[in-house]
Amino acid sequence: MNHILYTIQQGVARISLNRPKAFNSFLVEMAKELQAALDDAAENADVRAIYLTGEGKAFCAGEDLNEAIDPNGPGMKGIVEQTYNPIITRLRTIEKPIVAAVNGVAAGAGANIALACDICVATESANFIQAFSKIGLIPDSAGTFFLPRLIGMQKATALMMLGEKVSARDAEGMGMIYKCFADDVFAAESLKIAETLAQMPTKGLGYTKKLLNLSFSQSLEQQLLAERDYQVLAGETADYKEGVQAFLDKRKPVFTGN
Repeated sequence: MNHILYTIQQGVARISLNRPKAFNSFLVEMAKELQAALDDAAENADVRAIYLTGEGKAFCAGEDLNEAIDPNGPGMKGIVEQTYNPIITRLRTIEKPIVAAVNGVAAGAGANIALACDICVATESANFIQAFSKIGLIPDSAGTFFLPRLIGMQKATALMMLGEKVSARDAEGMGMIYKCFADDVFAAESLKIAETLAQMPTKGLGYTKKLLNLSFSQSLEQQLLAERDYQVLAGETADYKEGVQAFLDKRKPVFTGN
Protein backbone atom coordinates (compact mmCIF):
# COMPACT_ATOMS: atom_id res chain seq x y z
CA MET A 1 0.00 0.00 0.00
CA ASN A 2 1.27 3.45 -0.92
CA HIS A 3 -1.07 5.67 1.08
CA ILE A 4 -2.22 3.53 4.01
CA LEU A 5 -0.32 2.08 6.98
CA TYR A 6 -1.81 -1.17 8.23
CA THR A 7 -0.74 -3.29 11.18
CA ILE A 8 -2.38 -5.73 13.57
CA GLN A 9 -1.41 -5.71 17.25
CA GLN A 10 -3.17 -7.14 20.31
CA GLY A 11 -6.34 -7.84 18.34
CA VAL A 12 -6.51 -4.31 16.93
CA ALA A 13 -6.16 -3.50 13.23
CA ARG A 14 -4.44 -0.12 13.14
CA ILE A 15 -5.17 1.76 9.90
CA SER A 16 -3.52 5.12 9.32
CA LEU A 17 -4.13 7.45 6.38
CA ASN A 18 -0.64 8.24 5.13
CA ARG A 19 -0.48 11.28 2.87
CA PRO A 20 0.67 13.72 5.55
CA LYS A 21 2.02 16.34 3.12
CA ALA A 22 -1.47 16.54 1.60
CA PHE A 23 -3.17 16.44 5.03
CA ASN A 24 -4.25 12.88 4.21
CA SER A 25 -6.66 14.09 1.55
CA PHE A 26 -8.17 11.30 -0.51
CA LEU A 27 -7.18 10.07 -3.91
CA VAL A 28 -9.18 7.22 -5.41
CA GLU A 29 -6.06 5.06 -5.01
CA MET A 30 -5.89 5.79 -1.29
CA ALA A 31 -9.60 5.08 -0.96
CA LYS A 32 -9.17 1.70 -2.62
CA GLU A 33 -6.33 0.90 -0.21
CA LEU A 34 -8.46 1.89 2.77
CA GLN A 35 -11.29 -0.31 1.49
CA ALA A 36 -8.86 -3.21 1.12
CA ALA A 37 -7.55 -2.70 4.66
CA LEU A 38 -11.09 -2.61 6.04
CA ASP A 39 -11.96 -5.77 4.10
CA ASP A 40 -8.94 -7.57 5.53
CA ALA A 41 -9.74 -6.41 9.06
CA ALA A 42 -13.33 -7.57 8.64
CA GLU A 43 -12.30 -11.08 7.58
CA ASN A 44 -9.16 -11.57 9.69
CA ALA A 45 -9.90 -13.71 12.72
CA ASP A 46 -7.00 -12.07 14.58
CA VAL A 47 -8.74 -8.69 14.38
CA ARG A 48 -11.40 -7.90 16.96
CA ALA A 49 -11.43 -4.09 16.75
CA ILE A 50 -10.32 -1.45 14.23
CA TYR A 51 -8.49 1.82 14.95
CA LEU A 52 -8.56 4.47 12.20
CA THR A 53 -6.33 7.56 12.40
CA GLY A 54 -4.09 9.79 10.28
CA GLU A 55 -0.36 10.44 9.97
CA GLY A 56 1.08 13.89 10.59
CA LYS A 57 -0.91 16.96 11.60
CA ALA A 58 -4.26 16.03 10.05
CA PHE A 59 -6.77 13.23 10.27
CA CYS A 60 -8.11 13.85 6.77
CA ALA A 61 -8.76 17.01 4.76
CA GLY A 62 -11.34 15.34 2.53
CA GLU A 63 -10.93 15.02 -1.23
CA ASP A 64 -7.72 15.97 -3.02
CA LEU A 65 -9.03 18.80 -5.18
CA ASN A 66 -6.30 18.31 -7.77
CA GLU A 67 -7.83 14.94 -8.60
CA ALA A 68 -11.36 16.34 -8.35
CA ILE A 69 -10.76 18.95 -11.06
CA ASP A 70 -8.54 16.79 -13.29
CA PRO A 71 -10.31 16.57 -16.70
CA ASN A 72 -8.85 13.09 -17.09
CA GLY A 73 -9.74 12.06 -13.55
CA PRO A 74 -12.65 10.00 -12.26
CA GLY A 75 -15.06 12.95 -12.06
CA MET A 76 -17.40 13.76 -9.21
CA LYS A 77 -19.65 10.74 -9.76
CA GLY A 78 -16.68 8.38 -9.93
CA ILE A 79 -15.11 9.86 -6.81
CA VAL A 80 -18.26 9.48 -4.73
CA GLU A 81 -19.08 6.02 -6.09
CA GLN A 82 -15.52 4.65 -5.91
CA THR A 83 -14.30 6.42 -2.79
CA TYR A 84 -16.71 7.59 -0.16
CA ASN A 85 -19.86 5.50 -0.54
CA PRO A 86 -17.99 2.16 -0.35
CA ILE A 87 -15.98 3.36 2.65
CA ILE A 88 -19.07 4.41 4.61
CA THR A 89 -20.83 1.15 3.73
CA ARG A 90 -17.87 -0.85 5.03
CA LEU A 91 -17.59 1.18 8.24
CA ARG A 92 -21.24 0.55 9.06
CA THR A 93 -21.47 -3.12 8.04
CA ILE A 94 -18.24 -4.53 9.47
CA GLU A 95 -19.34 -6.52 12.52
CA LYS A 96 -16.42 -5.31 14.61
CA PRO A 97 -16.13 -2.08 16.62
CA ILE A 98 -14.35 0.78 14.82
CA VAL A 99 -12.70 3.70 16.63
CA ALA A 100 -11.91 6.89 14.74
CA ALA A 101 -8.98 8.66 16.41
CA VAL A 102 -9.01 12.19 15.01
CA ASN A 103 -5.47 13.42 15.47
CA GLY A 104 -5.89 16.77 13.70
CA VAL A 105 -8.16 18.57 11.29
CA ALA A 106 -11.04 16.50 9.92
CA ALA A 107 -12.59 18.40 7.03
CA GLY A 108 -15.26 17.56 4.49
CA ALA A 109 -15.39 13.84 3.80
CA GLY A 110 -12.68 13.37 6.42
CA ALA A 111 -15.01 14.66 9.12
CA ASN A 112 -17.93 12.55 7.97
CA ILE A 113 -15.89 9.35 7.70
CA ALA A 114 -14.81 9.86 11.32
CA LEU A 115 -18.41 10.43 12.43
CA ALA A 116 -19.56 7.26 10.66
CA CYS A 117 -17.31 5.13 12.85
CA ASP A 118 -18.72 3.47 15.95
CA ILE A 119 -16.78 5.60 18.41
CA CYS A 120 -15.11 8.89 17.45
CA VAL A 121 -12.56 10.56 19.72
CA ALA A 122 -10.28 13.51 19.04
CA THR A 123 -7.21 15.23 20.31
CA GLU A 124 -7.84 18.60 21.94
CA SER A 125 -6.20 20.59 19.14
CA ALA A 126 -8.26 18.88 16.42
CA ASN A 127 -11.27 20.42 14.72
CA PHE A 128 -14.12 19.37 12.45
CA ILE A 129 -15.23 21.33 9.39
CA GLN A 130 -18.12 20.69 7.02
CA ALA A 131 -16.11 22.43 4.31
CA PHE A 132 -18.27 21.54 1.31
CA SER A 133 -20.27 24.78 1.13
CA LYS A 134 -17.05 26.78 0.83
CA ILE A 135 -16.56 25.41 -2.69
CA GLY A 136 -20.18 25.00 -3.73
CA LEU A 137 -20.60 21.29 -2.94
CA ILE A 138 -22.98 19.36 -0.71
CA PRO A 139 -21.92 17.20 2.26
CA ASP A 140 -21.22 13.62 1.19
CA SER A 141 -19.87 10.53 2.97
CA ALA A 142 -23.22 10.23 4.79
CA GLY A 143 -22.76 13.58 6.50
CA THR A 144 -26.39 14.49 5.84
CA PHE A 145 -27.38 11.17 7.44
CA PHE A 146 -25.25 11.00 10.58
CA LEU A 147 -24.63 14.61 11.63
CA PRO A 148 -28.28 15.60 12.20
CA ARG A 149 -28.79 12.37 14.14
CA LEU A 150 -25.80 13.19 16.33
CA ILE A 151 -26.42 16.87 17.05
CA GLY A 152 -29.91 17.70 15.75
CA MET A 153 -31.21 19.15 12.50
CA GLN A 154 -30.82 22.84 13.36
CA LYS A 155 -27.18 22.59 14.46
CA ALA A 156 -26.25 20.27 11.60
CA THR A 157 -27.85 22.55 9.02
CA ALA A 158 -25.98 25.59 10.30
CA LEU A 159 -22.62 23.82 10.38
CA MET A 160 -23.11 22.45 6.86
CA MET A 161 -24.31 25.71 5.33
CA LEU A 162 -21.91 28.05 7.14
CA GLY A 163 -18.92 25.72 7.08
CA GLU A 164 -17.83 26.82 10.55
CA LYS A 165 -14.90 25.17 12.31
CA VAL A 166 -15.85 23.14 15.42
CA SER A 167 -13.19 22.52 18.04
CA ALA A 168 -12.80 19.06 19.50
CA ARG A 169 -14.01 20.34 22.87
CA ASP A 170 -17.14 21.82 21.32
CA ALA A 171 -17.69 18.66 19.28
CA GLU A 172 -17.65 16.63 22.49
CA GLY A 173 -19.97 19.11 24.20
CA MET A 174 -22.60 18.92 21.46
CA GLY A 175 -22.47 15.13 21.24
CA MET A 176 -20.79 15.04 17.84
CA ILE A 177 -17.97 12.85 19.21
CA TYR A 178 -17.61 10.57 22.21
CA LYS A 179 -14.62 12.14 23.93
CA CYS A 180 -11.78 14.64 23.58
CA PHE A 181 -8.31 14.04 25.05
CA ALA A 182 -5.42 16.38 25.80
CA ASP A 183 -2.83 16.26 23.04
CA ASP A 184 -0.12 14.66 25.17
CA VAL A 185 -2.26 11.64 26.12
CA PHE A 186 -4.43 11.35 23.00
CA ALA A 187 -2.49 8.60 21.22
CA ALA A 188 -2.37 6.34 24.26
CA GLU A 189 -5.93 7.00 25.44
CA SER A 190 -7.54 6.61 22.02
CA LEU A 191 -5.70 3.37 21.33
CA LYS A 192 -6.69 2.10 24.77
CA ILE A 193 -10.35 2.32 23.73
CA ALA A 194 -9.72 0.08 20.71
CA GLU A 195 -7.63 -2.35 22.79
CA THR A 196 -10.39 -2.52 25.41
CA LEU A 197 -13.02 -3.24 22.75
CA ALA A 198 -10.81 -5.98 21.30
CA GLN A 199 -10.91 -7.82 24.63
CA MET A 200 -14.68 -7.60 24.94
CA PRO A 201 -17.34 -10.04 23.63
CA THR A 202 -17.03 -8.72 20.10
CA LYS A 203 -19.73 -10.91 18.57
CA GLY A 204 -22.22 -9.23 20.89
CA LEU A 205 -20.77 -5.84 19.97
CA GLY A 206 -21.33 -6.71 16.31
CA TYR A 207 -24.97 -7.52 17.05
CA THR A 208 -25.29 -4.19 18.87
CA LYS A 209 -23.94 -2.41 15.78
CA LYS A 210 -26.47 -4.19 13.57
CA LEU A 211 -29.30 -3.13 15.86
CA LEU A 212 -28.14 0.47 15.89
CA ASN A 213 -28.11 0.46 12.08
CA LEU A 214 -31.64 -0.98 12.03
CA SER A 215 -32.89 1.63 14.49
CA PHE A 216 -32.64 4.35 11.83
CA SER A 217 -35.39 2.82 9.74
CA GLN A 218 -37.56 0.66 12.01
CA SER A 219 -40.59 1.29 14.18
CA LEU A 220 -40.42 0.68 17.94
CA GLU A 221 -42.30 -2.58 17.51
CA GLN A 222 -39.89 -3.77 14.79
CA GLN A 223 -36.89 -2.79 16.89
CA LEU A 224 -38.16 -4.68 19.91
CA LEU A 225 -38.55 -7.81 17.79
CA ALA A 226 -35.05 -7.37 16.37
CA GLU A 227 -33.65 -6.95 19.89
CA ARG A 228 -35.36 -10.19 20.89
CA ASP A 229 -33.88 -12.07 17.94
CA TYR A 230 -30.35 -10.78 18.46
CA GLN A 231 -30.53 -11.34 22.20
CA VAL A 232 -31.27 -15.00 21.48
CA LEU A 233 -28.21 -15.13 19.21
CA ALA A 234 -26.06 -13.36 21.81
CA GLY A 235 -27.23 -15.83 24.43
CA GLU A 236 -25.90 -18.68 22.30
CA THR A 237 -22.34 -17.32 22.13
CA ALA A 238 -19.38 -18.76 24.00
CA ASP A 239 -18.66 -15.28 25.34
CA TYR A 240 -22.07 -15.10 27.03
CA LYS A 241 -21.41 -18.41 28.75
CA GLU A 242 -17.94 -17.21 29.77
CA GLY A 243 -19.31 -13.91 31.07
CA VAL A 244 -21.91 -15.60 33.24
CA GLN A 245 -19.46 -18.19 34.56
CA ALA A 246 -16.86 -15.52 35.35
CA PHE A 247 -19.50 -13.54 37.26
CA LEU A 248 -20.45 -16.62 39.28
CA ASP A 249 -16.78 -17.46 39.89
CA LYS A 250 -16.02 -13.85 40.86
CA ARG A 251 -13.20 -13.60 38.33
CA LYS A 252 -12.37 -11.51 35.29
CA PRO A 253 -13.87 -13.00 32.10
CA VAL A 254 -11.69 -14.02 29.18
CA PHE A 255 -13.64 -13.33 25.99
CA THR A 256 -12.67 -14.79 22.64
CA GLY A 257 -15.12 -13.14 20.28
CA ASN A 258 -17.03 -16.38 19.75
